[in-house]
Amino acid sequence: MRILHTMLRVGDLDKSLDFYTRVLGMQLLRRKDYPDGKFTLAFVGYGPEDTHPALELTHNWDTSKYELGNAYGHIALGVKDIHTTCDTIRQAGGKVVREPGPMKHGTTVIAFVEDPDGYRVELIQQGS
Repeated sequence: MRILHTMLRVGDLDKSLDFYTRVLGMQLLRRKDYPDGKFTLAFVGYGPEDTHPALELTHNWDTSKYELGNAYGHIALGVKDIHTTCDTIRQAGGKVVREPGPMKHGTTVIAFVEDPDGYRVELIQQGS
């Protein structure tokens, strides 16, 4: 078994696709409209779905905003240079909500950014 994808409901698909592709560097893997159900599914990721997990962005055409709730945590991405990554994200219009630094009660260097719907994405410094 392996993880295939994680699904997020998004209020503005174009803004979300811009964030995940332009700001975070993912690729749009596939997109399909379902007119009878009034929704669109868009899958983004860093590689082909047969070998890499994806993020499914679900846009229900009649819903522009969701309550995030208090059970959701975050998506995590490994990065080689967390400071440069945060600078690049900021320059692209992304929102860094926690600057790079050691995690609470640990030494792993992390940062957090926020997508257009308020979902948190954790950046984790990989390697030395």
